[in-house]
Amino acid sequence: MMMWPDRRVMLLAGLAAVAACRPGAIAPGGAAPDSTNIARDVDYLASDALAGRLTGTAGNDSAAAYLARRYAALGLTAPTGGYIQRFIAHPPAHAGQLISLPTQNVAAVVRGRDPVLRDQYVVIGAHFDHLGTSTEGAMDPQANAVRRGADDNASGTAAVLELARLFARSPARRSILFANFSGEEQGLLGSEYFVEHSPVPLANIDAMLNFDMVGRLRNDRLIVYGVQTAAELPALLDSANAVVRLRVFGQGDGVGPSDHSSFYLKNIPVLHFFTDVHEDYHKASDTPDKINTGGEARVVALAERVARSIADRPSRLTYVRLAAPAQSSASQNATKVYLGSIPDMAGSDTPGLRLSGITPGSPADLAGLKAGDVIVAFGGKPIKDLYQYSDALYSHEPGDDVDVEVVRDGTRMTVRVKLGRRD
Repeated sequence: MMMWPDRRVMLLAGLAAVAACRPGAIAPGGAAPDSTNIARDVDYLASDALAGRLTGTAGNDSAAAYLARRYAALGLTAPTGGYIQRFIAHPPAHAGQLISLPTQNVAAVVRGRDPVLRDQYVVIGAHFDHLGTSTEGAMDPQANAVRRGADDNASGTAAVLELARLFARSPARRSILFANFSGEEQGLLGSEYFVEHSPVPLANIDAMLNFDMVGRLRNDRLIVYGVQTAAELPALLDSANAVVRLRVFGQGDGVGPSDHSSFYLKNIPVLHFFTDVHEDYHKASDTPDKINTGGEARVVALAERVARSIADRPSRLTYVRLAAPAQSSASQNATKVYLGSIPDMAGSDTPGLRLSGITPGSPADLAGLKAGDVIVAFGGKPIKDLYQYSDALYSHEPGDDVDVEVVRDGTRMTVRVKLGRRD
């Protein structure tokens, strides 16, 4: 998952077990997601041999070739032009220099079984690139190591491959277009190229399901963004979850720091599956041994039901254009001020921002903040949600002393925090 200079997302730049595995529910097509398949794909994609899959590197190229081989072995059809969609990625210029990185997306199709609907598509996608040895965007920039990105986003890529296997065994009425994007960490470059050079007409795409960081399911909690981007999606998601029974926290937004945004901005309904941020985000410690493959299989089981219900509908989804949240000038400080809290990205029905974790040795840790605390005021400003919290945080400078009011175990208390500076 990339980092954006957006107030919702740049909060992640200040962030710093695993839930018990359960078998995935039997899919409507008659097969259950297989956690051993997920483990195999994650292990390879996040192996030392691929060196973190940084866009423009040999490891990224090898990952793309692996995906093409997997789709071919599953019997998926290559779009016109083949499985590989080559392009030149242009990350944001540094010091006025234009950067050109030869790279590629990967795509494959399971043709629909309905002769009338098979020319309509549901896209199931994930980015496969990560940071590698680059410290750009890293949360451990001082570490001389490879950031292999097991959760971000070998996990999402493995989920897409497992969904490809399930749909290849039992096609839906509409066709399913599987897509894997490069260049996400540099700014959604692969998915932006994909929607501008789509192998199928964009007008024929009914929905896009995105998987980014789905390998750390804890306490059955799954966040799904985009539930308000089509009128029918809340009911479809609830119906699908009646069997899988995850604790789903739906968020309305169709625009966020991952590849679903590129599709939503083309008037396509989207869902983004996400098992929340964690202390290994964008660090070398994001390794395969920490992936909850059984939990990911349950996420795949839910997603398979959702995707199939969309693909089998007689009519198309009703797209909803949501108003973008107002931007704040405070976000300009998002690249330098540092607290070290890990917010609960699922949100809450109660006012305040719940913290799901604290980075050891961070300003938040030194001040005594703890996981489970609910921030209700920051620097004298009331906090009702993530937006107000990020506004309050980024209105300050590194070195500022700030009073933070929290509710802990039902008791309201105030701690004094000296904000730090991000490396």
